[in-house]
Amino acid sequence: MIDHARRLQLADEVVRRLASAVRSTQLYAGSHPLVNRNIGSFADTLAQMHPSTPTITLGFVGEEIVVGELPLPKPGPSLIELARRLRARGIERLSIAQGVTADELSLLVHYLAGARSTPDGGADAADDDTPAFEHISIGKLSIEKRIEATTADMATIRRLYDDAVSAVENIWEVAQANGEVDAKATQGVVQGLAQAVAQNRTALLALTALKNFDNYTFTHMINVSVLTMAQARTLGIDGPLLREFGLAALMHDIGKVRIPAAIVKKPDRLTEDEFRIMRRHPVDGAEILRRTVDMPPLVPLVAFEHHLRRDGSGYPAVSRPTLNLATMLTSISDVYDAMRSQRVYQQAFPSERVVEVLKRNDGNQFDQDLVRRFIQLLGIYPLGTTVRLDNGAIAVVVRVNAADPHRPRVRVVVSEQGEPLARPYDVDLWNSEPGTGRASSVQAPVDAEHHGIDPLTYL
Repeated sequence: MIDHARRLQLADEVVRRLASAVRSTQLYAGSHPLVNRNIGSFADTLAQMHPSTPTITLGFVGEEIVVGELPLPKPGPSLIELARRLRARGIERLSIAQGVTADELSLLVHYLAGARSTPDGGADAADDDTPAFEHISIGKLSIEKRIEATTADMATIRRLYDDAVSAVENIWEVAQANGEVDAKATQGVVQGLAQAVAQNRTALLALTALKNFDNYTFTHMINVSVLTMAQARTLGIDGPLLREFGLAALMHDIGKVRIPAAIVKKPDRLTEDEFRIMRRHPVDGAEILRRTVDMPPLVPLVAFEHHLRRDGSGYPAVSRPTLNLATMLTSISDVYDAMRSQRVYQQAFPSERVVEVLKRNDGNQFDQDLVRRFIQLLGIYPLGTTVRLDNGAIAVVVRVNAADPHRPRVRVVVSEQGEPLARPYDVDLWNSEPGTGRASSVQAPVDAEHHGIDPLTYL
């Protein structure tokens, strides 16, 4: 088992080796011994990490670098230059799986360097043509860069979200009446959400924070699906498997159709007897989904497991040595969204409190690597959150800083004097120093509606 200090050392080294390999490939011919030596050193470091981390993911956000869940604390000039180069190429993530070959790594390094010749001396492909790899996944920003967060785009995302909620309500009613799920309808909902997660994740994640407790059951299903797919994408999961994860998360609570409506919609806390009835829904959901034609096997599995925990707690009372990855992602999304949602009997918990719950019991209930990734994805103050800064100004969170989720990038919309700004401006709290007169930290989240702010228009 590699301890934390060694993991951090290897994480730093793997990025440095990659930077050296890319830099030497820019300076020398593809067959030069120095190029081969640097690529070999990169491969050796990956080989040291892969036994404990089968898929190594390097994330590049601005000048920040994250390896897996570990942000590099002080990247030097060479690493910052690598991050800038990849950013310019529209690359935000590299995932390298165990079993990667020397030829694949060589092709990757030459591609990242933008070299005009391949290792064998042949002509390179067009600079923006991504090579096909078996063990390497390259996450590019090209789609998201094309889709600006204009008012029209936000209206489209809002409409997609509202339509998905309405569709899920119909799916729920059909399942209540017939005891089966309309597989085609559910897959249609997930297809649209998966595309939106890929194209405008910022807007969709912000929308999941809009509370509507009148429609809680259905908005919760959509939110858990979106949050789970967003997590899965950070792990390099895409395509049909991503949609299966989204479908499983969407249907995780479908067993509640067999629970009396008076219990499901009860505005107060449940009694012990009512909770005993409620605890049947994982088994009921798995049974309904297993009987549904064209439903992938992963979907009933997640419905059955989503209230189980890694330490053996939860329900139903069965022994499960391991939980499926889709289950673990869905469980994190489920708890997070349920706690942050305001209902008649429950005030919404601030993000810090939710994060503490996810981290509780020393990581025995939730996989802490996945929790850390989730926090890096959403931040302590998620996208679209309206916050008061330490200088009194009001701002909207527009980007999460993976290196420090407490210090996001914000767009200031109300001045320190309480005046709405005709020209909002951005402040990166990660780079702001206390005592300079400028905002340097978030004081607390505030109610956007109270201040007459629509956060989505600032994304």
